[in-house]
Amino acid sequence: MPLPGAGGKRRFGVAGEQGRLSLGGMSPLRLLCLCALAATACTGQTAADKPAAQPAPSPMKETTEAAPNVIIHTNYGDMTVEFWPDVAPKTVANFLKLSREGYYTGTAFHRIIKGFMIQGGCPNSKVGARGVAGTGGPGYQIKAEFNNRAHVRGVLSMARSADPDSAGSQFFICHGNADFLNNKYTAFGKLVSGQDVLDKIAAIPCVGQERSTPTERVEIKSVEIVGEAPAKDAKAK
Repeated sequence: MPLPGAGGKRRFGVAGEQGRLSLGGMSPLRLLCLCALAATACTGQTAADKPAAQPAPSPMKETTEAAPNVIIHTNYGDMTVEFWPDVAPKTVANFLKLSREGYYTGTAFHRIIKGFMIQGGCPNSKVGARGVAGTGGPGYQIKAEFNNRAHVRGVLSMARSADPDSAGSQFFICHGNADFLNNKYTAFGKLVSGQDVLDKIAAIPCVGQERSTPTERVEIKSVEIVGEAPAKDAKAK
């Protein structure tokens, strides 16, 4: 069952080891995304409803060859990610597309559970945004690409709601081993540097019933793509 947010919106996140969490005095509800991270905002939608397919704002090419790395620049430091296009090509392509568009700039890691994960990528976490952090997305969903890569410390994976094919932009980085998420969430990369930054972010005191709302803002300043090969048409010129 998806975690409802304000106004009946669904939250995207990741389920805890027990698969049940409680926020804001609500009855414990099963979270299927990184620690109750909300996915796309869907008013009045029930767990049985499948989100209507919406076209992506711009074309997304599947990445099957070696993908470039990205550096997630935050106000706490930088984390470099290596992708796994061999097991999650569409998910990697989607993250790179959003990064090129500057989608993640100004968003924040709005959900933090030390020893489990840090979650970000929601447009509603931007300063001045009207929506509830954890309930936003890019306006479309991508299909799950569950695979055999383990959810261990430093692994990057997609947050989602109860629908396996509901991921959009929200993602999480494992701060500890979370093998109970294996083959239930799409793991698509890992940190190759910045583990110390991950630790600093995870150590931020948190409040709220779930103790996952950080007391300090952890903002993504930008996501820099590094090592990307020039387009073929550019080479021809």
